[in-house]
Amino acid sequence: MENHFARLNQINVSEHIERKGGFAYLSWPYAVAQLRLADPTASWEVRRFDGLPYLKTETGTFVEVAVTVQGVTLCQIHPVLDAKNRTLMEPTAFDINTSIQRCLVKAIALHGLGLYIYAGEDLPNGETPTAPTTVTPIRQERTITASQLRYLQRLIAQAKSSEQHIKDYFNLERLEDLPMREFDRALKALRRSA
Repeated sequence: MENHFARLNQINVSEHIERKGGFAYLSWPYAVAQLRLADPTASWEVRRFDGLPYLKTETGTFVEVAVTVQGVTLCQIHPVLDAKNRTLMEPTAFDINTSIQRCLVKAIALHGLGLYIYAGEDLPNGETPTAPTTVTPIRQERTITASQLRYLQRLIAQAKSSEQHIKDYFNLERLEDLPMREFDRALKALRRSA
């Protein structure tokens, strides 16, 4: 009997990880494509709550997606969050749709594809995994150079902005951790406000 989890878990998805606000995401079209290539009969269902694709509670809004691979159905529940992974108490239809797509990718991950992306996600704040894992690590992203950092700091001063504002926007602890691919976006934002 073939182990479908092992087969999906061996697929290296690192080249398809997107980062937004310091968080790693696997693109849902890529995850769906890889899933269907591995199992053309795979299917998924967005669960309904009184006919709606979301459940609104006192603590937030949630979505649920069930993914079936080779007859095995696994479900994932996901809160509706903003770009900084904070609970949205009054989400828009776009917010709900985005959470459904994130939930779909996580439900696919339960079957093995890209599961390693979420390693350590369930740890309490400030804690890190104590033992190394045997899964493929996420490739470390290049950050801005020292000269780019100085230029960015100069623009922040000219725009009468603050480093903290930029760090909050990109969900960074240190400005020098700004990913290289976000440098141009930061510059454009600062030039507009200067």
